[in-house]
Amino acid sequence: MTHRIAWFDMPVKDLGRASDFYSKVLDVEIETYGPDVPVAVMQHGPGDVAGCLYREDGCEPSSRGALLYFAVEGRINEAVALIEFNGGQVLEPVKSIAPHGHRAVVLDTEGNRIALHSEEI
Repeated sequence: MTHRIAWFDMPVKDLGRASDFYSKVLDVEIETYGPDVPVAVMQHGPGDVAGCLYREDGCEPSSRGALLYFAVEGRINEAVALIEFNGGQVLEPVKSIAPHGHRAVVLDTEGNRIALHSEEI
């Protein structure tokens, strides 16, 4: 199957803080590159949709606009519980979006609005 999304760049203000937040909430490794390259790439494998966190002058995090859904399959309640503990904010608690599973909408530490998604609770 071909994914309609191939890659995403998510703007952040503080690369270290954002990397820490996403690694804990999504339970994923994040590789941060050297000081001259303000990019942190989320762990991914062949065939995965992948992306990175980046810091660049003129690019700002946003709570408006596109809503990226991050998979937290089978651990959505755990992931949502980690949001505020790690500096984010829950905007919409876990709810059914039947027949497409469950989602919660949150703000990350940088002010980006994202969704956490799981088919199973």
